[in-house]
Amino acid sequence: MAVSTIDSRMLRRMFLTGAKNLELQKEWINQLNVFPVPDGDTGTNMTLTIMSAAQEVSTLPEDATIEMLSKAISGGSLRGARGNSGVILSQLFRGFTKSIREHDELNIPIIAGAMERAVETAYKAVMKPKEGTILTVAKAMAAAAAELAESSENLEAFFAEVLAKGQEALDSTPELLPVLKEAGVVDSGGEGLMAVLRGAVDAFLGKEIDLSFAEGAKPAAEAQEGRKEISTDDIKFGYCTEFIINLEKPFSEEDEEKMKEYFLSIGDSLVLVADEDIVKIHVHTNHPGDAFEKGLEYGNLCRMKVDNMRIEHEEKLFNEAEKRAAKEREEAKKASKDDSPLKDAGFISVTIGEGMSEIFKGLGVDVLIEGGQTMNPSTDDMLNAISKVHARTVYILPNNKNVILAANQAKDLVTDCEVVVVPTKTVPQGISAMISYSPDRSAKENLSAMSEEISLVKTIEITYAVRETKIDGKEIHVDDIMAIGDDGILAVGSDIKAVALEALNAVVDDDSELISVYNGKDYPKESTDELVDSLAESFPDMDVEANYGGQPIYYCILSVE
Repeated sequence: MAVSTIDSRMLRRMFLTGAKNLELQKEWINQLNVFPVPDGDTGTNMTLTIMSAAQEVSTLPEDATIEMLSKAISGGSLRGARGNSGVILSQLFRGFTKSIREHDELNIPIIAGAMERAVETAYKAVMKPKEGTILTVAKAMAAAAAELAESSENLEAFFAEVLAKGQEALDSTPELLPVLKEAGVVDSGGEGLMAVLRGAVDAFLGKEIDLSFAEGAKPAAEAQEGRKEISTDDIKFGYCTEFIINLEKPFSEEDEEKMKEYFLSIGDSLVLVADEDIVKIHVHTNHPGDAFEKGLEYGNLCRMKVDNMRIEHEEKLFNEAEKRAAKEREEAKKASKDDSPLKDAGFISVTIGEGMSEIFKGLGVDVLIEGGQTMNPSTDDMLNAISKVHARTVYILPNNKNVILAANQAKDLVTDCEVVVVPTKTVPQGISAMISYSPDRSAKENLSAMSEEISLVKTIEITYAVRETKIDGKEIHVDDIMAIGDDGILAVGSDIKAVALEALNAVVDDDSELISVYNGKDYPKESTDELVDSLAESFPDMDVEANYGGQPIYYCILSVE
């Protein structure tokens, strides 16, 4: 007998199996990235995004309602979203779950309507939607679902047809994006979406799937947070307390302010994120029970966690990750004190190396987020950083085109300050944006001035190839040196200096005045000095300056202004 509906138990299993299938195919999806660089991360970003939601779902009981599942999927993926592909995936989930949450069972018309809403939500989240991407694949499946909804009652046949249309759309992505066709790959984000849906349909068909990831998994933001390294003498509030409130009554901005005021009266290092039907709390306090009681006034609690930081300190040895986390917490403690002055403006920058971090600190950046190329920060990372700045206006410098969407998503969730996302796509653009900031201008005027300044910055990143491919008319082999510009590959060769010179010759024009060199941690100072001397000789009318960047993967980053 044909199955025509899905209940909450099946939906739960389908989602977790889809997440597992994406996790299993993560590295393959990474390999589909057009540029053969060692930080290809579409699969990683999508996996971390869906795993954040999977952890939320896995904590729910087996008989959780569709409404409960919808909240967990939407909230978890929203906070865990990383990179453009991860943000788009979270928006697809957000739109889909908004459409289904009021139902006890899902039939084909409901699923088809939810798929259409998912696509609408995702397209709205992207400023300039591009066809030949994950959006194209999602749209094709939603269109097929809408057509089938008029006549089909068999879910197995329905899913088979929808997946077939999705695969057809995925296979056509190279025809829509020439860069994919030249590289001989399909869109990696679209492949990731298909992996999720194939896994979900496998669960519907009753295939046995190992879902062991659900046990003990951590959301992406918590996995990065790690343990805190501090002196026990400095710990005023000893219990790191975290939980999520599933709201059972309306939660206004006034309620949010009152809740913040209460938690700061019993602790510090407060991070409070309100998202539709849930509120996420992180606070250091000596009375975790009081924190939980306050949360219970607004709804039921889940994901409750209390760590005794004094005992942890005695049990854990110092390491660099702990030191970094301790520093971040100390900054949060300062920002959360009642008597700390509220600044007019504060700054957050994504950074990719200790040298780059020192440059941004020197320019006045308040909070640095480690990530960028090798690990895109999540929406939750952005929200936590915003909470530490303690300013009326907070400027975010993503410094990577794959981080801008997550920054904008965080901006949309913040209500207690003005957040301005400066669309910096590279670290040199971020540096120029900071230099061009003026406290005498309004936020709107500064955004305009900073955007104008970054449009004048040309960036070249020198790295190595991790696989064979052909792109931008260039044959690329494993371990070749590549110079990647703002719009594609500029030069390929076997020598870093020669590749850098060729790339610079392609971008330097009569208006160019300055070349800046930021050497990575794997590019020695002696080599940097030789490169700078060669550049000064080759471009005698321009100033050439060298800075230590310390970034991984990229031997050096060059900027032309």
